[in-house]
Amino acid sequence: MSTFGGLNTAYLGLTAAQQGINVAGQNIANAGTDGYTRQRIEQSAVGAPARTGPFAAGAQAGQGVSVDGIARLGNSFLDAGVRSGAAQAGYAGYRSTELQQLEGSLNEPGPAGISTALQTFWSSWQGVSNNPGEAAPAGVLLQAGTSLANTVSAGYKALDSQWTRIRGEAQTTVATLNDAAARVASFNATIRSVTASGGSANEIIDARNKVSESIASLAGGIVRDNPDGTVDVFVGGNAIVSGTSHRDLTLSGQASMGGPGYAVQLEWADRPGVAVPLDGGKLAGAVSLLAPAAAGGAGGAISEAAASYNAFAAKLMNDVNAVHRTGQSATGASNLEFFATTPGAPAALSLSVVPTSAAGIATGNPGSGALDGKIADAVAQIGTGQGSPDALWSGIVTGIGTASQSAQQHQQLADAASAAAVGQRSSGASVSLDEENISLLSNQHAYQAAARAMTAVDEALDVLINHTGLVGR
Repeated sequence: MSTFGGLNTAYLGLTAAQQGINVAGQNIANAGTDGYTRQRIEQSAVGAPARTGPFAAGAQAGQGVSVDGIARLGNSFLDAGVRSGAAQAGYAGYRSTELQQLEGSLNEPGPAGISTALQTFWSSWQGVSNNPGEAAPAGVLLQAGTSLANTVSAGYKALDSQWTRIRGEAQTTVATLNDAAARVASFNATIRSVTASGGSANEIIDARNKVSESIASLAGGIVRDNPDGTVDVFVGGNAIVSGTSHRDLTLSGQASMGGPGYAVQLEWADRPGVAVPLDGGKLAGAVSLLAPAAAGGAGGAISEAAASYNAFAAKLMNDVNAVHRTGQSATGASNLEFFATTPGAPAALSLSVVPTSAAGIATGNPGSGALDGKIADAVAQIGTGQGSPDALWSGIVTGIGTASQSAQQHQQLADAASAAAVGQRSSGASVSLDEENISLLSNQHAYQAAARAMTAVDEALDVLINHTGLVGR
């Protein structure tokens, strides 16, 4: 190698060390940046030039170092694990939150719950049994019955409001999902362009990964890498992102709980009527909660709870009315109804008390006189029976509580798995300040050594060019 070749070798060492310092500085600056993946320069030795001729033999030094690129130290398998964990955590977390709210709307146990209203209602019948035909006990009973009906109605309305809110949130989530898909497609176009021109797209890839993870948390998206640096994202087995293009999703189905139309489902905008199967994500949780009631209790949790409210209201009305019709009031009226519902309306929402005074309340057996309170006593005992409305309501509360507890446990497991996946990826991809400081010092020493080598070559050239031949003048 010529002496001038030594200058080039030293210069390549300087530039390589400078690149290493820059990359270490970039890593240190982004040590706290969410989603950042650490980077390293890729270097290779530049071999000695080929020699020909009679003097080609012999050892020859190389020509320095080449910086081939800046590697992003990510792992596609660990990234996939993080997305899978995010999908399961998104599904479990949303269901857990909503089932806890559903359980809370029962107000059980507590003074505002149906159980307390039932106890007050049955006790009021006992008061009427002891004082048949009197206005004061009858007024207490009518108030207790109205309060019970209102409590049932309020519980049903809370479910209806929750269902409507979840559907609105699901609609917003679909819009967010479509926007994320468009962003991934845009990132793909930029990454392909930058990569084709020989540039580094590491930071853009990090940004795309974060958006891809958000898609997974929303709809369980699966990502597949392409040779040109782009990725395809699949939802329900079909591509929502394909290279630089994307497809939109839409939410269809009934607009209100129990309203007309088919079940709420996610569809492709260009393929209406075909449901998109989801295996995870917040949307999957929302759609599962919005499903209509089904035989065997296999429907959506909220619609099933609403159906349970209706079944309870119907049983309460039928059981009370069945006994109440067999008696007569203090005025001699018979075949009286105590509860009624509106035809075509949900029983829980339309349950109401029929009598307006003591004259409409059956208290005794027909022909037994105005002071007989046996029928009122029989109604008061309804709540103690094995198949009573109280037992039905207790089973409803227990079922909802069990489902909520199960969802919370699922959420804890899913969150733990997601955190473990993030931790595994971070162990290899996150920035270690100790490691970066070592890299920084190593590159600083390499830079200084290359500078010294360049100075030495420069001094040698100065002697050869400017001072050779001066001796003897």
